[in-house]
Amino acid sequence: MNPEQLAEAMKNKLASRGSRGIIGLQRQFKIMDDDNSKSLNKAEFNKAVQDFGLGFTSAQNSALFDYFDVDGSGTISYDEFLRAIRGPMNMARQKSVIQAFNKLDKDGNGWIDINDVRGTYNAKKHPDVVAGKKTEDDILREFLQTFEMAHSMRNNDAPNYVVTKDEFIEYYNNISMSIDDDMYFLQMIASAWKMDEKAKAQEAATRARAALDNDIFGTAARRAETAKKQEAALTGNANDRQIIDHIRAKIAARGARGIRGIATKFKIADDNNSKSLDKAEFKKAMHDFRIGLTPDQVGKAFDMFDRDGSGEISYEEFLRSIRGRMNEFR
Repeated sequence: MNPEQLAEAMKNKLASRGSRGIIGLQRQFKIMDDDNSKSLNKAEFNKAVQDFGLGFTSAQNSALFDYFDVDGSGTISYDEFLRAIRGPMNMARQKSVIQAFNKLDKDGNGWIDINDVRGTYNAKKHPDVVAGKKTEDDILREFLQTFEMAHSMRNNDAPNYVVTKDEFIEYYNNISMSIDDDMYFLQMIASAWKMDEKAKAQEAATRARAALDNDIFGTAARRAETAKKQEAALTGNANDRQIIDHIRAKIAARGARGIRGIATKFKIADDNNSKSLDKAEFKKAMHDFRIGLTPDQVGKAFDMFDRDGSGEISYEEFLRSIRGRMNEFR
């Protein structure tokens, strides 16, 4: 593997161990840093990675060191190394973590008491707890150990019995590395610190469900009523607008299944997989879906959708025209 591939392999191995992967490697780095310089030379780096059991050869460890020793100084800051391997949290995750810290830091002095953390922290949504690998108490102990380690690895002005914002963010940077799903991460933060995001999410879901019934086609009852009226109003002399409204109402009356169903019929009719239908294919799809138009009316509908007169219509464009755009709330 080239250095970039080695670095990616190291990242994946650490991520597979969850937050303990990063925390454990930090501990190995601390052990190897005899002069407390907050950096490692190549021999120290090789020994730390080897002792942590990541499975790289000495040559691969050396290649990794050279890759991270960007300025060629012969040493790498292990804080900078870990940040490079782990990568930063995205803005949404970082915002959620800072909101949690600010909720705890009631006086705004930049740090919180560990006892406050112990009395507030809820680890039920932690991935290792959900997976049954660890208990909530295990996670809390790891959580508090992280801050103690951070104090010993960094010279900051805060006393040992408090948690600084940087340390708080650092902990969740470690956790974030092993969680791919943003929504899961955000829910975990909200649950851990008893924030109101969960209630907001439930409220948003309720509004979304309401919007689903009050979309571009109207409520379910109105959809059925519209379909009935359109069917009654459609005659052999129906104009273009009435034909389009009839198609629209028929599909709408079946809800989401209507859109998916006609899309399936179009796919079946598209024998050459051209993502478009000629007039004969369109007629067959409309007939098979039981839209309820005469052959002449289906022909008129096709001509209306074939705006450029090419003799074919893209069925994706047809569906967009029938379905309409999402409303502003969605």
